[in-house]
Amino acid sequence: MNRTDYVRKLQFYRDRDLIKVVTGLRRSGKSTLLELFRRDLVEGGVGPDQIHAYNFELPEHYLGKTWDGLYFEIKERLAPGVSNYVFLDEVQNIAQFEKLVDGLHATPNVDVYLTGSNAYLLGTELATLLTGRYVELSILPFSFREYLEARGVDTAQTYLNYEGLFFDYVNETSLPKGVELRSGGVGRVYDYLEAIFASVVEKDIAQRYEIRDRRAFANTVRFLATQVGTAVSPSNIAKAMKADGQTVHHSTVERFLDYLVGSFVFYRVHRFDLKGRRQLATQEKYYAVDPGLLNLLAGRERTADRGHWLENVVYLELLRRGYRVWVGTSRTGEVDFVCKASNGDLAYYQVAWTLTDPETANREWRSLERIADHYPKWILSTDSYVEGRRGIQHQNAFAWLLQENQNAPTQLP
Repeated sequence: MNRTDYVRKLQFYRDRDLIKVVTGLRRSGKSTLLELFRRDLVEGGVGPDQIHAYNFELPEHYLGKTWDGLYFEIKERLAPGVSNYVFLDEVQNIAQFEKLVDGLHATPNVDVYLTGSNAYLLGTELATLLTGRYVELSILPFSFREYLEARGVDTAQTYLNYEGLFFDYVNETSLPKGVELRSGGVGRVYDYLEAIFASVVEKDIAQRYEIRDRRAFANTVRFLATQVGTAVSPSNIAKAMKADGQTVHHSTVERFLDYLVGSFVFYRVHRFDLKGRRQLATQEKYYAVDPGLLNLLAGRERTADRGHWLENVVYLELLRRGYRVWVGTSRTGEVDFVCKASNGDLAYYQVAWTLTDPETANREWRSLERIADHYPKWILSTDSYVEGRRGIQHQNAFAWLLQENQNAPTQLP
């Protein structure tokens, strides 16, 4: 499946003097994206001798290799007088990889592309060394639209049961390989998710950060999974764990949260003071990278929590569409998402499963009505049609999720 939006982003930055860094959860599609991009290069006339791909999860690409040895090996293979495209997959597995990347970037006629499954990739000397010389593309698993395309669902049909398809999406997985496995039953999907999470915990967290108290870490994960869409802090997580019979310091919980965010299992969303127009530093919300993984971590299907399911999916879609996202807060209420586009414009989104209950509906409308500016304000719900109010528009959440990404950059002439 061609992940068009991400390929367009890579095409946009092609041959610019920037290192392209593709980050994201393990098995979210980073390697596949680079394969698709390499195919585009060849179809566009780039010769195979101009493309140099290394996957540092394969032993033959990293065993016994040093950064300088790899640098000279790659340099010897460069095609003379033309652009060369160097792809380094999971490059953080090479010691002192930042020196390799810096050397290749400084080499004439070399366009460098990296992938990594941990924010450690940009939390090392690389970010300092290459300040202003790299661009990060964070890849997410399949959107709802991509999920339906992967299943071969014709969204042009008039009477599709989008609610049922959405429940498939959030109860199974949005990870590309997991969608392929769904024909073997939900059990196969869950086995795959368990393997992915075990790999993330072991390779990207436990080994790297030398976690000794695995039980405390597992309980932190479980707590966070059951509180998606709810403001939490390391202190109240530590208190909840103490009430459950386990004593862990809030600073330890804070580190665990950083590890989970750094490995792209969860995304942290800061609060934004709607009146003071500033970011707040406490009581953040967390959303999971994949709804199926969320079910696995929470230990149950969260069918009674449909609103937070939808909120999680909408948050990830806003990221795909290129927004910076906060939770809006004020003395009188909260707005689910305050979004800033690359041009600085704002938009506000409120998410509810349904607005059929008058009390719920009034609460959702009022949260947006109290915002005294003229930026677009939306309520997303699964209702087919709800009349707008005071300039605030309603849209069916499924229809919104199926929209094409209008914010993805296109290739410059």
